[in-house]
Amino acid sequence: MFSIVTGIIGLLVAVIIIVLMRRDRLHAQHGLGWIIVALGFALLGFSPEIIDRVAQYFGIAYPPVLALTLGIAILVIKILLMDIERSRIEVRNQRLVQRVAMLEADLKELSKSHHFQLNQKSERQQ
Repeated sequence: MFSIVTGIIGLLVAVIIIVLMRRDRLHAQHGLGWIIVALGFALLGFSPEIIDRVAQYFGIAYPPVLALTLGIAILVIKILLMDIERSRIEVRNQRLVQRVAMLEADLKELSKSHHFQLNQKSERQQ
């Protein structure tokens, strides 16, 4: 019974992820990874003997340890990828702020120059 519930939860999570992607709440690049994880949970839920066979193949006496280890490894990789993405965004934002500051300085300089030219024209007309 537990394996059926786990499988159904995995499928339900996959459907929710697809809905989030269709509504533009989750970027397709990130959603694809989560769908794979959810389908993996569903597969292992409907067929838990897979993890038993894999653990036996690698000589692991207690199969749930393999599942936990794989889960932790996947989470660590996901966190690493998120940090890489966050760092990339921070660098991009910093460069954009610098560009805006440079454009503001140029605009201010042009405004002063234009104001100076207008003052010279008005003085000549008088």
